[in-house]
Amino acid sequence: REQPVLQPYTMGDLTLPNRVIMAPMTRSRAKNAQNAPTEYLHAEYYTQRATAGLIITEGAQVSPRGVGYIHTPGIHSSEQVTGWKKVTKAVHDADGRIFIQLWHVGRISHPHFHDGELPLAPSPLNPGAKVYTPDGFKETVTPRKMTLEDMETTKQEFVTAAKNAMEAGFDGIEIHSSNGYLFHQFFNRTSNMREDQYGGSIENRARFFFEVLDAIKEVMPENRIGARFNPSLHNAFGMTLDEETLPTFDYIIEKLSSDYDLAYIHLSEPFTDVSDVPHAETQIAKRYRPKYKGTLMINTGFDQDKANKVIKDGDADLVSFAKLYISNPDLVGRFRENVPVSAWDEDTFYTQGKEGYIDYEAKTRNLISK
Repeated sequence: REQPVLQPYTMGDLTLPNRVIMAPMTRSRAKNAQNAPTEYLHAEYYTQRATAGLIITEGAQVSPRGVGYIHTPGIHSSEQVTGWKKVTKAVHDADGRIFIQLWHVGRISHPHFHDGELPLAPSPLNPGAKVYTPDGFKETVTPRKMTLEDMETTKQEFVTAAKNAMEAGFDGIEIHSSNGYLFHQFFNRTSNMREDQYGGSIENRARFFFEVLDAIKEVMPENRIGARFNPSLHNAFGMTLDEETLPTFDYIIEKLSSDYDLAYIHLSEPFTDVSDVPHAETQIAKRYRPKYKGTLMINTGFDQDKANKVIKDGDADLVSFAKLYISNPDLVGRFRENVPVSAWDEDTFYTQGKEGYIDYEAKTRNLISK
């Protein structure tokens, strides 16, 4: 019998040939005036990995206001849509499936990216982090508190980005509501001190995410929308856990389970050891599998054996791999043939050339399973 992670999976109206998912990863290869993906680099990179059950692209900004890192692609201009069309066509021609991750970094940015204007955030609280700009690492600043008008504009930017994603030929989208970025900043009490309908209670702090989700599902099928969360993110970008952190994610995920029919939710196990951190959960898949009736994708720290186990145990339906997919374009083939995985080179994670991007070698036939 085939390994659990290599078995097909039906996700809404999409059939995935296996459960090995390519996780979204910022790779900083959109080094051009338009911040657009290129045929030479991006299309080649994703097509090399098209045997994944599903590819989720790197985060793509929904607007210039959402930018926080150099050379990251967007999905808000015609040049960017044209660039992504080349990516999706190449991946589909290789019989792959591909979602795009929609991204707004909120306060994890710098005035450099916004013509001197302050980044936007739920509250004017400096995350105390460093951001990589063309001039090197810079300290973050105190952001500008989003007005209700800013929030409406941002919501419409996500809607437009979702429409652009469909025009560009993507099979679906993932809302980046994780890792300390904009939506996560609304969820967390150390980054959201608002006193209006978007702050205070758990329901209020989750409200903006659900408003954006509701607006997006008006323009595209609900079962082609995914969302990513990191419930045990601790001490990242100035956000800490407290007694309401897990109840907040319990509320969000239970509401998604009862009121929505998403493609999936994508959860991260803790990035660091949180076994002695108050209010942290060390086993995210186990906590949320009973709370979520739809497709549950899990990420962080998985290898072939751990992936097979989490699926066999029934704690997740799909497993996403990040660094393993950087250095093993034929990851599915290696799992199938039990070929050892190749190591990645961290020095080329965020460089701008083909080195460490499209020059990792496939060691297996890397065939799509029919």
